[in-house]
Amino acid sequence: MSVRRLHEQQPEAFAFSEDNLVWAGEQIAKYPEGRQASAILPLLWQAQKQGGGWLSEPAIRCVADMLDMPYIRALEVATFYSMFNLSPVGEHFVQLCGTTPCWLRGADDLKAVCRKIIGEQGNVTEDGKLSWLEVECLGACVNAPMVQINDDFFEDLTADTFERLLEDLRHGREVATGPQNGRQASAPEGGPTVLKGNM
Repeated sequence: MSVRRLHEQQPEAFAFSEDNLVWAGEQIAKYPEGRQASAILPLLWQAQKQGGGWLSEPAIRCVADMLDMPYIRALEVATFYSMFNLSPVGEHFVQLCGTTPCWLRGADDLKAVCRKIIGEQGNVTEDGKLSWLEVECLGACVNAPMVQINDDFFEDLTADTFERLLEDLRHGREVATGPQNGRQASAPEGGPTVLKGNM
């Protein structure tokens, strides 16, 4: 695993919104007295969501203060888990699966599309709309190759469908999540092949 560092440019401060502050209090209350630090993962995740998809140092310190834990402990958690982005990301953050099933089914073609449309990993497009990162398995191997964009999965991609998807997102057009080749969930391509007749 590579070293993960905080971004060089940091905001001055971070504070949860009123709604998120209430939500955070509910999360902390789930844990017994003296174990509030166990709420660190959901609180960091919510801070990242509020922070535009990335986790700043002031956000990490804010969470640490809420949980009455040393800053270094919160920083250790934030830098350990790759689900936390320590640098700014695009409005549409593409996590591209490069694990073996996706690789065998064309993930390299999808990476080429990312480099063409977005640039190298970690780059955010000038309009702030897109960025990407290659990640390990996202758990949709049967529908490979696939990507996760923000909270949504897009599966059964080709270079052409993926490029069209990125352009649609960049221009604010509606997109369909899930398989992009017309299949339903992870049913066989071409439709069901068994249990088609009467029993």
